[in-house]
Amino acid sequence: MTHRTTLAAQHTAPYAEAVRTYAAQDWLRLNVPGHSADLSRFGPLAQLVGAAPLRMDVPPLLEGIDLGTGSPMTQALDLAAQAWGARRTWFLTNGASQGNRMATLVSRSFGETLIVQRSVHSSVIDGLVLSGQKAAFVHPSVDADLGIAHGVAPADLTRTLAANPTAAAAYVVTPSYFGAVADVRALADVAHAAGIPLIVDEAWGSHFGFHPGLPANALAQGADIVISSTHKLAGSLTQSAMLHLGEGPFADTLEPLVQRVFNLTQSTSASALLLTSLDMARQALVTGKDRISASLDAAAEIRSQIRSAGRFRVVSDGFGRFPDIVDADPLRVTVDTRAGGISGHEARRRLMHDHRIMVEVATDSAIVAVVGAGSGPDTRRFLRALHALPAPLGERAPASRLRLPAPGPVALTTRTAFLTPSRSVPAHEAIGRVSADTLAAYPPGIPNVLPGEVVTAELVDFFHRTAAVPNGHVRGAADPAVTTLRVVDGAAGA
Repeated sequence: MTHRTTLAAQHTAPYAEAVRTYAAQDWLRLNVPGHSADLSRFGPLAQLVGAAPLRMDVPPLLEGIDLGTGSPMTQALDLAAQAWGARRTWFLTNGASQGNRMATLVSRSFGETLIVQRSVHSSVIDGLVLSGQKAAFVHPSVDADLGIAHGVAPADLTRTLAANPTAAAAYVVTPSYFGAVADVRALADVAHAAGIPLIVDEAWGSHFGFHPGLPANALAQGADIVISSTHKLAGSLTQSAMLHLGEGPFADTLEPLVQRVFNLTQSTSASALLLTSLDMARQALVTGKDRISASLDAAAEIRSQIRSAGRFRVVSDGFGRFPDIVDADPLRVTVDTRAGGISGHEARRRLMHDHRIMVEVATDSAIVAVVGAGSGPDTRRFLRALHALPAPLGERAPASRLRLPAPGPVALTTRTAFLTPSRSVPAHEAIGRVSADTLAAYPPGIPNVLPGEVVTAELVDFFHRTAAVPNGHVRGAADPAVTTLRVVDGAAGA
């Protein structure tokens, strides 16, 4: 465990400042990276990204920056742990996906079966390939009208743990892609009562806890490992993230395991630009209460104007119907576009091409607009464009009723199925065979088939119907129409 810093130090960014100081000096750089910050010889690159990023693109293991106890890097990590309320924090330069793979590998030391929320990010499934664990799935609630997956109820986790008494850990996602917040305190109590740690993929909640108007973060509610995609709403550069270790009953055991897996997964040439942005994002969150207030006001104004206009619906207004949802991220604005006569996919396309407005994601029924913590979007521009959208489906288009097929039985572990030789076959010939891929129909994006699970006739029919719907998409499919599926060579389901 590293030393703690003073609250006054939170107003500084020690690693970022050390890199900036280094970059300002007159160096003859005969080391990597190969551009050597030579602006004359690498002019096109400098013109593309600017001179400052080239100068600040420094290698690791430099005295006065990241070497030694008490280095600026050590100070930056301590400040981050203090800011998020962690026992210890690791900076990641391969996104929250790296954190998910790390946490899954760490959980292997606790047992062979990992309890996994079925709507977990694909990087957790990648982690199962690496760890070789079995997965026992706990299902989130699903809004069948909108095709949106939410969170896991504590009672459902309790039932899954009862059926898997030797489970290694429980892995849940909160908040959801659409801003639904689960009861982490209750989930942590359930996991701890069963003698296992709770891992939370809080990729979409890296800003939680930094303003009274935001939900508390997962660490404050008892989570043992938390993955934070800091670039999403907290303002660091794309591909930067953090992993936090909580001060819970498993901390002493987990800390050396996390460090070992971090050494295994983190690049030995981690980008100083990404690391610098993590240090500065933490500083901005801690010192940016007024800026975050303005962001909250902007998001609230968008929701208010959508309600007043009456054409579209605010999805979070209906969260109270789901017992697993205890809060909502106020910086996520999820809009039911079908209520206004246009699909989410078409709304997103027209916002991009006709109005130069980007939203985060679209489903057949909704779009999600994200307001970064501390950002100040032009709310009027977005609202004008949103309400100028045509209604090709007709006002108050009927809701799409989602009927998710049950997953097929498990025949092989995820790792075995992924690494075993496989081949593509016509979809109808895949029925009864073991899938080699992860396939997820959008909406709602819940994995329908994982490596090692048997492909059923119901699943094939579901994929074909999904692919035939305008803007329907099956992530992981070998072709858009899902005419073929990749199966484990020679393996058939029981």
